[in-house]
Amino acid sequence: MRIDLNADIGESFGAYKIGEDDKLLSHITSANIACGFHAGDFHVMSRTVKLAKEKGVGVGAHPGYPDIQGFGRRELVMTPQEIYEMVIYQIGALQGFCKIYDVPLQHVKPHGALYNAAAVNRKIAEAIAEAVYDVAPESILFGLCNSELILAGKQRGLKTAAEAFADRRYTDEGKLVSRQQPHAVLPTFAEILEQVKQILLHQRVQTESGQWCRLQADTICFHGDGANVAEHTAQIRQALENEEIKVLRVGI
Repeated sequence: MRIDLNADIGESFGAYKIGEDDKLLSHITSANIACGFHAGDFHVMSRTVKLAKEKGVGVGAHPGYPDIQGFGRRELVMTPQEIYEMVIYQIGALQGFCKIYDVPLQHVKPHGALYNAAAVNRKIAEAIAEAVYDVAPESILFGLCNSELILAGKQRGLKTAAEAFADRRYTDEGKLVSRQQPHAVLPTFAEILEQVKQILLHQRVQTESGQWCRLQADTICFHGDGANVAEHTAQIRQALENEEIKVLRVGI
């Protein structure tokens, strides 16, 4: 059994520091790097790609809606063509830094509200998959397990990785509980660890109503802006390795 551990990082901006990127990169295998629209900037992007290479962590683009104030967690009304062009723009920005540091763009994972919209909206999912195919066809498209985004990626001929979340609650339909709800994020490390074990050992997750939802994940996400995320990720990685689960980058 194997699993990839990813995290959303590179989300600092100018003088504002978010997350524990340096520590977190020691424990994850794939990094979703913000591309400047919902978070991050050119200096943060450059530094984060460089650090990921030094740590042997796979580099991924993390495009989101152009909404820095809302951290990309508010859905915007955009046409599929606009979403297609917006994703290409952000992938291209990160590809530039990948080129100067001589690292491949391992994957693309939409951020926040864009990710959630692509999980259920076929046209948005297809626009994102088309953008990835047109500018980064060798990259892996990350999307929520059992989502429209994974389906669109497969239909377009992309490699895909089904993603589950360590710290988010799920609806009975297998989607993420909205962050507008007070119980959207698991509050304790014990609950996070238990959810990860259920996902990996039993291919299921307990929903907000107490039911079980089936899923099979290739990668598990940790949020870089979460409290004590580096410590939690290190402990969970050790717990998985104790269960003889190999923690490896996707595609290796």
